[in-house]
Amino acid sequence: MTLHMGITTKVRRIMNKLTLITILYVIGVLIGALFLDVWGAETTFIKTMSIFLWTIIFLIALFYVDKYEKK
Repeated sequence: MTLHMGITTKVRRIMNKLTLITILYVIGVLIGALFLDVWGAETTFIKTMSIFLWTIIFLIALFYVDKYEKK
């Protein structure tokens, strides 16, 4: 019973971190879409690169959570 409780607690912690990271990413993309007009007709290179950088940060965070939570 103790092993099962430890595994479920660890899975919940990982899911909580993944959920938090995903929600922050979606909020960032929505802010970019609504306030920065990233998907508008007049998009600049800097706006495009900002969303690209935001996605890279998201992927690094996912990799970090996956790598260090398996230990």
